[in-house]
Amino acid sequence: MTVLKRAVRATISLYSRDGRRKYLTPAEREAFVSAAWQCPREDVGTLCLLIAFTGCRISEALALRAWSINLDERFVALKSLKKRGDIVVREIPLPDELIARLTVVHRLGSVDHDTRLWRWTRGRAWLLIKQVMVAAAVSPGPHQTAKGLRHAFGIHAIRSGVPINMVQRWLGHASLATTAIYLGAIGAEERELAARMWTAQTTPPRFAHSSDQLPPDAGRQELR
Repeated sequence: MTVLKRAVRATISLYSRDGRRKYLTPAEREAFVSAAWQCPREDVGTLCLLIAFTGCRISEALALRAWSINLDERFVALKSLKKRGDIVVREIPLPDELIARLTVVHRLGSVDHDTRLWRWTRGRAWLLIKQVMVAAAVSPGPHQTAKGLRHAFGIHAIRSGVPINMVQRWLGHASLATTAIYLGAIGAEERELAARMWTAQTTPPRFAHSSDQLPPDAGRQELR
């Protein structure tokens, strides 16, 4: 595990050059997903939800067609776009609720199977996702992006106990070292362990506030 962390450190990071995080926290991810479910534009909402629940890239989502969603087995077939000519398809399971929403909004099962689910450009889709981020009150920063959702998916999967090799496959990483980046994000378990060190050290001492509790000559003593 340590070797993986060292290997990935030189190539990718969860932080920008100035030290700001590039991933959504669990609370931010939850708020974003909630905002996406309630988005007035249902097609925008389904795009946001698909990225949040698969960790796919915007371009991979925009390339999806009606046949990409398997309604019987409840998964999405994503074609990896960073494979230098190789055809690699990732099958990622989806929640039943999202399958139902996709079916209604995009009329799956009734439209032509080759129909694109979203017809926006990458730049337009990026802006629409950003608007949902704002609606979810996600603070500004490098994490307030679709890439921030991808990182958040990786972290959430690892913390949920998904085996790292499966997370690697879902995200389409060529190297396990790239996926290992998500092992370093601080979580509730790490904070709980750290809290054990603070218990006896962070309790402020009790101070006397009444002058009659001080020694008689306390007022005449000089601080040295």
